[in-house]
Amino acid sequence: MQKYILILKSSRNEISKFEELLQKVNAEFGMSQEKFINLQIACSEALINAIVHGNKEQNGKQVYTEILHDYVLMCIRIKDEGEGFDLNSVPDPTSSDNILKEHGRGIYIIKSLVDEFECNSSKNGTEYLLKIKK
Repeated sequence: MQKYILILKSSRNEISKFEELLQKVNAEFGMSQEKFINLQIACSEALINAIVHGNKEQNGKQVYTEILHDYVLMCIRIKDEGEGFDLNSVPDPTSSDNILKEHGRGIYIIKSLVDEFECNSSKNGTEYLLKIKK
């Protein structure tokens, strides 16, 4: 199992550092271009959630990322230092009440683009776990 760790500041500008690492890791892993693009989008959504909603873009707070892979599976962990949230309270963006809203689609998008998704949230932060198979 290969493991890569990258700690980011709570700034949207930091996302490009993660994207560069993800490209490097995929050069070893070798997933198809379509799956890789889906994974990039899912990771970008999770990072935005961590930076903006979790850490509230506060200086001094960080986002911890980890990429693990073997020959078949890539697992990405993204964790913020925010106050957490109740995943069950996130409105369904596909319901008629929410369909025209500009926000609130991140988790829905992530779930639709990866093979497995977990979100663990507590008062100590939120951790997203994204898994995709080759």
